[in-house]
Amino acid sequence: MYSEEDLNNAVKQDIFKQSSVDNFRQFIDKSKSTNRVDEENFKLIGSFNDIFVVIACLMLLFSSAWVLNSIQPHSGNIVFPIIAWGLSEFFVRKKKMSLPAIVLLIAFIGGIYYLCMSLLNDTLNMSTAIAITATVSTLGAYLHWLRFKVPITIAAGSVSFIGFLTALSLSIFPAMIDYLLSILLFFGIIIFILAMAWDYADMERVTYKSDVAFWLHLTAVPLIIHPIFSMIGLLEGNNSISSMVIAIVLYIFMSLISIAIDRRAFMVSSLAYVLYAISNILETYGDIGYSFALTGVLIGATLLLLSAYWHQTRSVLLNLLPKSINQYLVQI
Repeated sequence: MYSEEDLNNAVKQDIFKQSSVDNFRQFIDKSKSTNRVDEENFKLIGSFNDIFVVIACLMLLFSSAWVLNSIQPHSGNIVFPIIAWGLSEFFVRKKKMSLPAIVLLIAFIGGIYYLCMSLLNDTLNMSTAIAITATVSTLGAYLHWLRFKVPITIAAGSVSFIGFLTALSLSIFPAMIDYLLSILLFFGIIIFILAMAWDYADMERVTYKSDVAFWLHLTAVPLIIHPIFSMIGLLEGNNSISSMVIAIVLYIFMSLISIAIDRRAFMVSSLAYVLYAISNILETYGDIGYSFALTGVLIGATLLLLSAYWHQTRSVLLNLLPKSINQYLVQI
């Protein structure tokens, strides 16, 4: 399987001409009766070998940590991110394997986070420990990005940096805990703006920048949706009719944004919250035991219909938007 980035590299190496690659992309679009940009391609699995390597890597990582920790406390925690980095040198930097790249990146940053927390949790208060841990994790993500350029790294590093800023703020101003949801919502909007910046840097969606934007969008939505749903009480049992209306309106709004920016991931990220909220409300007022399944049927059918007419729906929506906004969006 070859990615858009592979084709771009082939052009840079004078293996193919740019015109030939462009013609090939147009041919594929025509044969599949679709638009390449609208497909929201990103490389996840190149072959079953990716899954095989991931299973082997996880077995080695966790087994090594377990054995070493049983011999000497914290030794396994120290070795865990080191092994993850070493495996990345071969499977990511040399072999260019997509799924192992994602898993090993998460293992590396997660390993750093767990190591720091295990060392600091007993000596410092929680907020300070999290702030230091998030700082080290963010630095680790930055170094990993410089070395391997795994698209999900920017999203992971952003989450670590948000954790650092939040923990630092709470350690200095403990009263800010009352505004935690508002803080997360603010950071969610910032991540969304960052995602749009990466999208704007690759309007044709043929480079790794598009993949970076994909993961950032996937990260931004929970940071936006969760605080809003919590603020109106949907996640705390406030199953009023007004809450259901707000949930539906909010999801429609998020769906329109998803269509406009041509990112299904943006819509999917908020799906779980909407399913939970609406099914709870239906169960409360309708006394329907299968409310979650009914909600899933309705929303699933709507999403499938939208998928079938995604290109046409985007065309209509883009025509309604002003040019000042359209210029920053992927065009049909």
